[in-house]
Amino acid sequence: MKKIISLFVLLIVFTTCKNLDKKAEESQPKQEKTEFAIIIHGGAGTILKKNMTPEKEAAYKAKLEEAIRVGYKILQQGGSSLDAVQKTINVMEDSPLFNSGKGAVFTNAGTNEHDASIMDGKTLNAGASAGTTTVKNPIDLARVVMDNSPHVMLSGKGAEQFAEEQGLEIVDPKYFYTERRYKALQKIKEQEETKLVKDDKTAFYDSDIKDSKFGTVGCAALDKNGNLAAGTSTGGMTNKRWGRIGDAPIIGAGTYANNNTCAVSSTGWGEYFIRAMVAHDISALMEYKGMSLKDAAREVIHDKVGGLGGDGGIVAVDKNGNMVAEFNTAGMYRASMNDEGELIIKIYKE
Repeated sequence: MKKIISLFVLLIVFTTCKNLDKKAEESQPKQEKTEFAIIIHGGAGTILKKNMTPEKEAAYKAKLEEAIRVGYKILQQGGSSLDAVQKTINVMEDSPLFNSGKGAVFTNAGTNEHDASIMDGKTLNAGASAGTTTVKNPIDLARVVMDNSPHVMLSGKGAEQFAEEQGLEIVDPKYFYTERRYKALQKIKEQEETKLVKDDKTAFYDSDIKDSKFGTVGCAALDKNGNLAAGTSTGGMTNKRWGRIGDAPIIGAGTYANNNTCAVSSTGWGEYFIRAMVAHDISALMEYKGMSLKDAAREVIHDKVGGLGGDGGIVAVDKNGNMVAEFNTAGMYRASMNDEGELIIKIYKE
C-alpha cells in the first residue's frame, strides 16, 4: 500500500512540474525569425559630422545604399547569402570612397596591396587572399579560393596567378591610384622626414590621416535558406611596410560565419583584431555562453579590443536575422536592410 501511495505522489509531482514547465515556456516571448537580412560597413574611425561636407556625406550614403540594395535584391529573390555578400562588396570595391579595391590606401613603397576574405556559415568553408596588386575585385578572388581550391588563403604573386587562371579581371596597378590616398601617404612621409612622427605606430595613426586604415568594407547576410555568410575587403593601412597583413583576410579575426550563431565582418586596427580574434570570439560567446549577438559584440569590441588599446567595429547578423553594428570609434559607415525592406543608413555614433 505504501508503495502505491508513493507512486501516486510521484505521479502528481511529475504532472505538476510538467504543467509548470509548459506554462513557463508559454509565458516566454517567442523569438521572431527574420526571413533574410543584410548589413554592411564601409569602415570605422574618427568620423565626425563637423568634418564632413553635405556633399561628401550624401556621396557615402548613396554608395552604401547602392551596395546594400544589390545584396538585398539577391536575398529577396531567394539567392544565397554568399552571393549577396560578394556582390555587395563588389560595389564598394569599385568606389574610390572606401579603402578597398579602387580606393585602397598606399603602402610605404607607393603601391596598393589588397586583402580580402569570405566565409560560408553552412559548411564553415572559407577563402582569403592577401597582398595582391592586380586583382580588380579581391573579394572575387577570396570566393574562388574558397570554391575552387583546396586552400583557405593565397597571397601575393601566387594569388594573382590563381586569379588569372580562374578568369578574374586583372588590371594595371595604376587602376587603383587615387589622389586622395596618395596625398595621405605623402603627408605621413613628410612628417617622418621632419621628425614630427617618431615611430611607425604614430606614423600610421597621425590625427589627420589615421582613419585611412579604417575604410575597410564588409558585409554579413542571412538568406531564406537560413544560411549565413560574411566577407571583408581592404587596402590595409596607409604607409604599411614589409608585406604587412591585417585582420581582413584572417578567418576568425576579420571575417567569420557559422549557421549555429552569426556572421561577422570587422573593420579597425587590424593588429588588435587579430590578437582578440574578434569575429570568432563573438560567435564563441554566443555558442558557449548563450549570449545574444548584441551583448557578445559589445563585450568583444568595448571590453576586449578596447581593453587592449585597439579601436574599430563590426557588423553582424545572427541566425534569426538580428543585426548589430558595434564600434568604439566616433563613427562607422553602415547600412542594413531586413526582409520588410526597411533601410537604415548611418555614419555617426548615435
